[in-house]
Amino acid sequence: MPSQTQFLISLFGSAAEPLREVLLTVVRAGRLVGGTDHLIERDYYPGHEFILCRSGKGWVRTGGKLHKVLPGQLLWVNCHHPHRYGADKLDPWTVDWIRIEGSPLDRIWKMLSVDAVPVFPVIDAEAVAAQMEKIFELMQSESRTSPAWIGVCVSTILAHCYDARDAKPPSALELLPPAVERVIQQMRLYYHKPLRISDLAATAGMSPSHFNRVFRSAVGSSPIDWLRHYRINQAKRRLLESTDSVKEVARQVGYSDQFYFSKDFKRFTSLSPSLYRDVEAGRTSQA
Repeated sequence: MPSQTQFLISLFGSAAEPLREVLLTVVRAGRLVGGTDHLIERDYYPGHEFILCRSGKGWVRTGGKLHKVLPGQLLWVNCHHPHRYGADKLDPWTVDWIRIEGSPLDRIWKMLSVDAVPVFPVIDAEAVAAQMEKIFELMQSESRTSPAWIGVCVSTILAHCYDARDAKPPSALELLPPAVERVIQQMRLYYHKPLRISDLAATAGMSPSHFNRVFRSAVGSSPIDWLRHYRINQAKRRLLESTDSVKEVARQVGYSDQFYFSKDFKRFTSLSPSLYRDVEAGRTSQA
């Protein structure tokens, strides 16, 4: 068995800004043969990762629970939440993976109860593998229509996820409480404005302390942490889609202080805003 992970395919997405606004976009993708050293651990990272186990075994720890990943199974990791995953030490996995960005993903992730059950043990693995192969081909194409077709492939993979959960829905499947849903909608719309916990609690019709408890129970984080994550996620999009300065991007996503923005950005991503822009654009590699 290999002791070091080998990347067989490593690709960067390049969808233009207008398309990123309307499509599910693949920003990174690849195939790797996991070694005994394969371990990913993050508190926060942009996007959602779909990992198809082609052979061997892996595991993921998220939401305080450990889940095994076996051949033919699909793992969905919402990178906005703390997560840790890697290859089985005795039988390291080989995987195809894509990292996706798009506004509907958080909602779909919650609706399919992926927060509670991140592994799809029964899914049409051959069909998902075929879509990932097509995504790899499209990402290497110079066609202007490739991002749109990639979006179709991602939607097809999501459809297989729906089918898998519809066949055997997990018991944790449920919608957010209406009061929490209202607050999340407000934060999505007005994340660039100053939002205080008292304002959010008023929108929910609760006291601040009660609202904090209800929100954390439903979503898994505090309202302020959710807002910070969302702002940083929007900042990542702006850093990749525009040439605006870091100071201007900070202002656009609700930070009046560039220093505090950079500190938050690095806290959630382990990278400074400038380095993140360079790494994702392929201008440099992360040390």
